[in-house]
Amino acid sequence: MKKAGLWLFASLLILIISACGSSESEGGNASEEDQNLYEQIQEEGVLTVGTEGTYAPYTFHDENDELTGYDVEVAKEIGKRLDLEIKFEETKWDSMFAGLNSERFDMIANQVGIKPDREEKYSFSEPYTYTAAVLVARKDNEELQSFEDLDGASSAQSLTSNYADIAEEYGAEIESVEGLNPAIELLRNERVEATVNDRLSVLDYLNQTGDNAAIEIKDQEDDASKNAMMFRQDNPELVEAVNGALDEMKEDGTLEEISRDWFDEDVSVQ
Repeated sequence: MKKAGLWLFASLLILIISACGSSESEGGNASEEDQNLYEQIQEEGVLTVGTEGTYAPYTFHDENDELTGYDVEVAKEIGKRLDLEIKFEETKWDSMFAGLNSERFDMIANQVGIKPDREEKYSFSEPYTYTAAVLVARKDNEELQSFEDLDGASSAQSLTSNYADIAEEYGAEIESVEGLNPAIELLRNERVEATVNDRLSVLDYLNQTGDNAAIEIKDQEDDASKNAMMFRQDNPELVEAVNGALDEMKEDGTLEEISRDWFDEDVSVQ
């Protein structure tokens, strides 16, 4: 009987110790799972940012093949203020949102326009760029002088961009491309009649290429589009931290300085 009692006591003791160990282990795992995204990023010290790398002057490679541009510099400054390393993941625009959804990166820095349908699925920072849509056509095209003239005309557009939506709203027939340069190339070769794109990007293209003799800006929308950093939803701590960095950059003039370095004007204000 004594042996049976000792055996029963030992078994109970083992069960109690195992339960305690299991509880501690489960508690540790729950603690890790309870970390929000920003806490995880802080722990790792790295903020992963999705960007095209082919969209001058916002994100592109310079003559030394170094990733640079307005958006790249803004993202780097945010990282500096949050004491985080910025790791860029270069991705084609048409798969950019999918990359964010699949957690390949934590934030997109690629002149993403704030739109109601996007706000239903994603979170945005405060705007750091205000720009406008412009209509671009060949200089010798006298039939395309305004956005209203796009009705029935062919227009080269990145399908998931704000500018494709604008072109469609005016009745354009969309030819899918990946970025401004392919759109301009189709336009120059008379394979499309127009493209609707970002004013600052078009001006930069014309300044860099001297292509003013062949194409020109025909019209510009009055309403400025607001472009911001984009995040997956339900990460308010990360959005708040990035907004805090952007606010500091606006207050001390750093954001304006970066803007003027790239555009000779302050595009960070409306």
